[in-house]
Amino acid sequence: MLHIYIDADACPVKDETYKVAQRYGLQVTLVANSFMRIPSGDWIKLVVVDKGLDEADDWIAEQAGKDDIVITGDIPLAARCLDNEARVLGHKGRAFTPDNVTEALATRQLLAQLRDQGIMMGGPPPFAQKDRSLFLQQLDQMVNTIKREQ
Repeated sequence: MLHIYIDADACPVKDETYKVAQRYGLQVTLVANSFMRIPSGDWIKLVVVDKGLDEADDWIAEQAGKDDIVITGDIPLAARCLDNEARVLGHKGRAFTPDNVTEALATRQLLAQLRDQGIMMGGPPPFAQKDRSLFLQQLDQMVNTIKREQ
């Protein structure tokens, strides 16, 4: 059954995910390194993992499987979940696929090297309302695609 996992510590689209999950009657699991408030209901739960590098990522990668949806901005986690046949959606509405995740990993590595060498400064542009809208649209589309395929 379709389940949504959220890499929750720095996720800016939790509320949007809740709306879509409630619309379709889906279960949601947020995974974080610390406690956070979540809506009440039997459709949603929070898993707090030990504080440590990749603890939340490891938990999500172990749980997410075929036709589950993982919400994350973490490209290495996206790659791991795709290996388990989960669908992955980034915070700005970009769907990660087996066809594009390798390129995303390579770009991430290149940008990290450029920042380390001082050639490139700064990070990505700020999260905007258009990013929220695209995320909502893509999540809705992803849910409908999985439901049709099932």
